[in-house]
Amino acid sequence: MRLTRKGPDNGAGKPISLALQGGGAHGAFQWGVLDRLLEYGELDIQSISAASAGAMNAVCLVSGMLEGGAEGARKKLENFWRAVSQGGSGGMFGENIMTRMATDWFTSNPVSSYLQSLTPTVSPYDFNPLNLNPLRDILHDQIDFKAIREKSTVDMFIAATAVRTSEAKLFHAAELTPEHILAPACLPDAFQAVEIDGVAYWDGGYLANPPIWPLVQCRPRDILMLLLNPIVSKGTPRSSSDIMDRLNEIGFNASLLAELRTLATVQDMIGRGLLKTASGYMRLRFHMISADKPLHDLNLSSKANTDWTFLQDLKKRGRAAAEQWLSQDLPSVGESSSLDLGKTFL
Repeated sequence: MRLTRKGPDNGAGKPISLALQGGGAHGAFQWGVLDRLLEYGELDIQSISAASAGAMNAVCLVSGMLEGGAEGARKKLENFWRAVSQGGSGGMFGENIMTRMATDWFTSNPVSSYLQSLTPTVSPYDFNPLNLNPLRDILHDQIDFKAIREKSTVDMFIAATAVRTSEAKLFHAAELTPEHILAPACLPDAFQAVEIDGVAYWDGGYLANPPIWPLVQCRPRDILMLLLNPIVSKGTPRSSSDIMDRLNEIGFNASLLAELRTLATVQDMIGRGLLKTASGYMRLRFHMISADKPLHDLNLSSKANTDWTFLQDLKKRGRAAAEQWLSQDLPSVGESSSLDLGKTFL
């Protein structure tokens, strides 16, 4: 049964923080989740942490809200993903052009796997010396960054990885430009590092995908995580491509899982009275919409697929996942966690 919208038109609702994970074109699944949550209208999104594709969804949401509330955000997200589908099929979400050539030309050749194993060694500084990135123009055209910097009341924490210092850098609403969103989505085998104020950055997913720690200090006590990378594997991978896919998933989940294990321990200690809230430790309520089951049939290469039919299918899956969460877990928001961190991550 499809739930009907309950929230008031002024956007007020249950205060919540969003944590938006990155995942290339699979971010369209996250688009679908956000679209349904915005349509339902009972959540007051006050803070957002994000990396990679999650960061793109984040600025679309905030920019759209500034222009036209929840419906403006839905329209902005739709326009962004449509622009992505129209921006060319090659390398939009970091697919190495040499890998794509090897895949397209040699899939029936017995040396295909060997050729593909060599392509990650080709530097983007060699095959893309002009540093072309189609997402730069899309972000410039679609997002009013000036409005976000000057008018946004949503706390934003956009994560990138500082190349030289191995630090997780957080960008905030008051400083955002297109480069601050390209940096968190910069896969180093596909794009040159994004330099901001003389500092080189790569994809934020290496160290914070997405960052949870800044949301701990925000006003909402509820954190809803929208995750794209599978945590649970379908089985033990055996082919070289499946092994690399699983290593990628584990790598891009590592920082998040480490954070959640720490938070689970802290929350458990608060519950047992070992840490006092009077000392600054606060009870948090965690919720999650995961792509584990909805996207279980997709492999790593589909994260580079920007075909509009595929993106619409991802959106549909995201809306269905949000529908299930609204029916099962929305009543918990403001009351209790619908996700048991201890059982899930310890």
